[in-house]
Amino acid sequence: MLSIALATVATLLLGITLLARLPVHWWWIRACEFPRMQIASLALMTLLLAPFAETPWQWLALVGGLATLVIQACYILPWTRLWPVQVQRAESGHDERCVRLLVANVLTPNRNAEGLIALINQHSPDIVLTLESDDWWGQQLDAALASQWPHAVRIPQDNLYGMHLYSRLPLVSPQIERLIQDDIPSISTGVTLDCGDDIQLYAVHPRPPAPNESKESLWRDAELLLIGKRIRDDSVPTLVAGDLNDVAWSRTTRLFCRVSGMLDPRRGRAMFNTFHAHYRLLRWPLDHVFSSEHFTLRDLRRLPEFGSDHFPILTTLCYRPSRADEHENPEADHDEHQQANETIREGKARGQED
Repeated sequence: MLSIALATVATLLLGITLLARLPVHWWWIRACEFPRMQIASLALMTLLLAPFAETPWQWLALVGGLATLVIQACYILPWTRLWPVQVQRAESGHDERCVRLLVANVLTPNRNAEGLIALINQHSPDIVLTLESDDWWGQQLDAALASQWPHAVRIPQDNLYGMHLYSRLPLVSPQIERLIQDDIPSISTGVTLDCGDDIQLYAVHPRPPAPNESKESLWRDAELLLIGKRIRDDSVPTLVAGDLNDVAWSRTTRLFCRVSGMLDPRRGRAMFNTFHAHYRLLRWPLDHVFSSEHFTLRDLRRLPEFGSDHFPILTTLCYRPSRADEHENPEADHDEHQQANETIREGKARGQED
């Protein structure tokens, strides 16, 4: 029985791994991209137990487990210290050129606003971005943050896609946008740093591919790629932050980085898994901060949980355009740009579907 069980598990893991490579938008295929660490761990366990299996099941367990582990490792390793960093380390000083950004998906039913506010007061970020924040959350945050973070964009919604942006730094021409679907907002704004320079910030929270949300990842993918193309066309210092409802190593997120030229400060450092805060064995990097080549990284950390199913993430990036040539920007080829354009067109055409 052990032999058959090991061979079955190895075959199943390899099947899930290969399914994730299919270029389709079906939610259950895209969901196969999320638990890569978990699948790799199970594949390793299968390999370790394979010598105890009988032939021919032993060979199935060995080949399936090894193939799965190798494929998954190719996706996972860039988010470990075994890989070169993508965003260079900031030097000391130049504090006036740095921006400290805290991103927190609050989980709408969660009512522990005091826990999040305590983290904000402890770490004193320049910008606070909350996701899934409804009118109740907005009232709590306004009362606690308005004096020290006077510049704000408020989008209270009770459909899990509300967001609030609070900033100590002045905001320049902030806009609320609904890029693909009318009930999914995003924020686009300039931010004036203490040094006087302006940067661009996009705050996003697209709809996830899930059976209770959306049967396809099309609308999430289209929103991210649309922002990516805008960043590429604008060529200004830019940060993108939010809950992308996508993992760092997914097909879409990697394509977004190549289309936009944006860099991931986690690469070469760690995964900084932010979801799920309550289940240690079911975690992956779902909340993101990306930067253009104009920034270096001073600090990146995951903060303690406060009742949400997401951990907050705190990132300090320094605007250092003189060091831009130290970064190797990802580049999309012609076919990838065409793929992005087609996804955006289809997403806009079918924008109001669920």
